[in-house]
Amino acid sequence: MQNARMNKPCRNIVADERLDQAMAWSCEVLGENRLVPEPVSGDASFRRYFRFEAAGRSLILMDAPPQQEDSARFLDIGDRIRRAGLRTPEIYQFDLQKGFGLMEDFGDTLYRELIHENTPQELFDGLFDILEGFAGRVDARGLPEYAAGTLQFEMDLFTDWYLKRHRQRELSEEEQAAWTRFTSLLIESAQGQPQVFVHRDFHSCNLLKTTGGVGIIDYQDGVLGPLNYDLASLIWDRYVSWPRARLLEWMETMHRRFGLDIPLQEWVRSCDWMGLQRNLNIVGIFTRLEYRDGKRGYLAMLPRFYQYLLDVMPLYPEFDEMTWLLERSECAP
Repeated sequence: MQNARMNKPCRNIVADERLDQAMAWSCEVLGENRLVPEPVSGDASFRRYFRFEAAGRSLILMDAPPQQEDSARFLDIGDRIRRAGLRTPEIYQFDLQKGFGLMEDFGDTLYRELIHENTPQELFDGLFDILEGFAGRVDARGLPEYAAGTLQFEMDLFTDWYLKRHRQRELSEEEQAAWTRFTSLLIESAQGQPQVFVHRDFHSCNLLKTTGGVGIIDYQDGVLGPLNYDLASLIWDRYVSWPRARLLEWMETMHRRFGLDIPLQEWVRSCDWMGLQRNLNIVGIFTRLEYRDGKRGYLAMLPRFYQYLLDVMPLYPEFDEMTWLLERSECAP
């Protein structure tokens, strides 16, 4: 079966006009007559990735429709990270007008498969090295700022899509005022952090084990933002819920590694609050992906991230109003 497929012309194996165009472009760039693409992964964006063999090596084809994806930003941020001595895929060829790119293949060993309840600390030490590199070496000049309006918009996805659309739970006028007070505190905390390069989706599905070290992908939304954002992304994981003692241990580790001169308790609070902002956003995004974009499977992930909110919010009395609301049965997933 494989041999028969390899003898087919350079075209997609299913009816997909854009992929046919991408493969024709790839054949022209590489000087090949036939290539056989295999889907690698999809994500929550419009980007798609395919793998094929050419000239004795495995390559990744990125299909990023220019009407929906800003690939110039992808190229720029990838270059910034590589210049900092960190590992992102080498770009062999990219056509910004068409939205097609050929890049290095990092393989399939995601850190999602390596991170579990018994993961040795040495693995996390390597990931913490990357966080230090992001903060200390990646040039963030000229990148968009993680502005207050953006932080607010992201959290409002929770009330607009999760509460209102998914749970049919409208906020009363009093509850809306409480929501505004709550989110204002989170924004103030985020903006009070040192502002550094932020990946924005630094978690186990965007990190791969390669022969050259940790491979970093999906970085195109990077911004100038809070120091602890990527730490929050990493430790409030999509697939593993860590005990509070371990979260505190990691926050203390990064407090030391970053060389912060603020009290540890203040740093822990800021990390907790950054995690709340991010996890509210995730619950809202996952709900929107289901109802607006027709992407299935994301609603099944809601309980873990909702529980993260319920784990942290009761630790802070200033959030009592919103904690009471989120703990109500009509709001829970």
